[in-house]
Amino acid sequence: MIWSVTAIAVLGWPPGQNDRGHSLGVTVLRWAVDPRDSLPTLPPPLPMAMDDDGDAVTAYDQQVQAYEQTRARTTMNRWRMDLASASDPFPPSTQRQLVVALIVAGALITWRMNGATPLR
Repeated sequence: MIWSVTAIAVLGWPPGQNDRGHSLGVTVLRWAVDPRDSLPTLPPPLPMAMDDDGDAVTAYDQQVQAYEQTRARTTMNRWRMDLASASDPFPPSTQRQLVVALIVAGALITWRMNGATPLR
């Protein structure tokens, strides 16, 4: 019980307030599905100021096309690309509260299990 609560707490704890990034669990998951960082990513939307630049629009369209072609190739690619772009399910402050609640509940359950008298 203690090991599982500890593992979930370590993997689920979000980065600090000034840090950008993801929890250790999401970081490990993203690395596991794309260890060489070879999967294409969907580029951010093209800024409005760039819509008159034909070369920029063409490069953007090529990136989107490469992403869509790779995604459509196999179901495994689609699954890997979804996981590679995964993020934490909750905002960091909520995530911290949930992890602390899990730790407290695990401690109380462990304490209660250790103090319980066996049935006869």
